[in-house]
Amino acid sequence: MKKIKCILFFFVTLFLSAYLQQAYALTYKMAGGPSGGVFILYSKAIAKLAKNDRLGLKSSSSKGSIDNIEKVETGRVNFGIAYSGHLYQAINGKLKNNSKKYENIIAVGYLYGAPAQFGLKSDSKITSVKQMKGLKVSVGNKGSGAAATGELFFKEMGVWDKNDFVHYGYKQSIRDFIKDKLDGFWLFTGFPSPSVNKASEKKGLILIDTYLDAEPTGFFKTYPYFSKVVIPANTYKNVSKDTVTFEDSTILIVNKTIPEEIVYRITKVIFCDNGLKYLAKKHSSAKNLKKEDAIKGIVTPFHPGAIKYYKEIGVMK
Repeated sequence: MKKIKCILFFFVTLFLSAYLQQAYALTYKMAGGPSGGVFILYSKAIAKLAKNDRLGLKSSSSKGSIDNIEKVETGRVNFGIAYSGHLYQAINGKLKNNSKKYENIIAVGYLYGAPAQFGLKSDSKITSVKQMKGLKVSVGNKGSGAAATGELFFKEMGVWDKNDFVHYGYKQSIRDFIKDKLDGFWLFTGFPSPSVNKASEKKGLILIDTYLDAEPTGFFKTYPYFSKVVIPANTYKNVSKDTVTFEDSTILIVNKTIPEEIVYRITKVIFCDNGLKYLAKKHSSAKNLKKEDAIKGIVTPFHPGAIKYYKEIGVMK
């Protein structure tokens, strides 16, 4: 009997080893974001960390948060970067013009806070969003988190129909802003943003205090996954005062069908000491990222593979 148990144990171990080797040999797909944004920087960095741990993970560009949620839900990609608020809306059937409840998508972990950054020309006399009238402003690509949140915000502020809001990606938005083809741009991304940096250095700009406009209206009671954040003075050239705005949590998401062991390994390479150091080198928004932040700002369920790692390091009980 003891000999039979040993033989069975050997074959089970052999089977699991072969299964894991096959899984690691696969190349998984991850959707990042538009060129010039922070999503794509994180996507590429995570793919690099995975490669260092013998995991195949290929990063690709996308329109952004909403696009990534759709792609992960349908299995066109396995992983993606999205906003916590959009994941919450998708799971609960509350996305704009879409009552479908997304059932195949789940959270892995927090990456960074993504603040709204609403820039106008440096000579603009506007100090409040509610003063906007007749302006041409880009809110990001259709399908992006920036565009979805921008439309939500400007409609709540009552100015959506009073201005010309267009859907350009970050690169075109900044290029047209510098060339005076746009009066302003709306980005939903970590700071300092390379795109906003470019606009501030080549054109000059002011940033609007979006939180101060929205707070008295009850905006943050209606959408509790947004929180207040301050972009410090001098983060960008000639922006010499603090900007009081709001942010959502940027998170890594995954299709539920991805094996627990794979998601465990991906989670581990991100939140181990070396992973956190590497992300901090790639973008300043990760400089203060800690293991304890892994579950921050996420109000939806986590993948079992992520839970396994978080319990190991004491982030979850």
